[in-house]
Amino acid sequence: MDVLSDAIAAVRVGQPSSNRLRVSGDWCTRLAPYEGAGFHVVLKGSCWLLPDGGAPVSLGTGDAVLLPHGTGHVLADSPADAETVARAVPFEDRPGMQQPYGRAGFDDVEMLCGKYRLDRSRAHPLMAELPEVVHLPNRVGSHPELRSAIDLLGRELDTRRPGSFISVPSLLDLLLVYMIRSWMAEDATGAWPGVLTDPVTAAALRALHADPAAPWTNDRLATEAGVSRPTLTRRFTGLVGRPPMAYLTWWRLTLAATLLRDTEESLATIAHRVGYGTPYALSHAFKREFGATPGRFRSRTGERITA
Repeated sequence: MDVLSDAIAAVRVGQPSSNRLRVSGDWCTRLAPYEGAGFHVVLKGSCWLLPDGGAPVSLGTGDAVLLPHGTGHVLADSPADAETVARAVPFEDRPGMQQPYGRAGFDDVEMLCGKYRLDRSRAHPLMAELPEVVHLPNRVGSHPELRSAIDLLGRELDTRRPGSFISVPSLLDLLLVYMIRSWMAEDATGAWPGVLTDPVTAAALRALHADPAAPWTNDRLATEAGVSRPTLTRRFTGLVGRPPMAYLTWWRLTLAATLLRDTEESLATIAHRVGYGTPYALSHAFKREFGATPGRFRSRTGERITA
């Protein structure tokens, strides 16, 4: 796996969901804060997204917006004011908001709206760095993969065809990857777009994520990245925020937590998969990092995810 795939896999749980909807006239609806990430894609018309505590965002045809931290927000036909926010109807309670309804009209707004369920107990810093709102305006020639995924998803949701039970969640997962990729291509302030474009740090991260159980040392990792050990340590620590072996320890334990959450594998099997010689060694390091034994962590996480 690569860093972005691992970062998403570490937090994603359950199946994503989405709806294609159409509204017209004066309308305003609220989506409550969510333990996950939400997205909207404007297929026709224009509207406003009013994030809690943030500035209004104007959305036009072809625009995509990701709310990676589940920020509560209002969707409306006009910019924010006290009256607009006060009259917002909960998304779940507004008749017709979750399915296309009525005849198509000239002033209709058509959108794809959806959610990803995420477990942020051990979010990768790449995911944690995402802003509250990632707005990806539609520009000719930009992000062709994202546009293709949006088109395919829209067609699948228009008419449920054989295989849609598999195709729709798969397309939603692809949409999330493309939205984050697009943000990384355009963001000029975040650390992680720079991390993954730096040849030394990117090579080291690819190696660690490809085989986290390997007996890595700074010298071996430096050889993999094609630089000296001091150069690797300086570049990696400066960009990632922690030395290579500290990052490896953190990632091994994060991966162990993901396996405890998502599988029924034994502690011995998990220890082997993440590079610990014995279940005891993993348990000791895990408790020091998480404040709970692996068994207790697995039990609590299962209760939280199924709640």
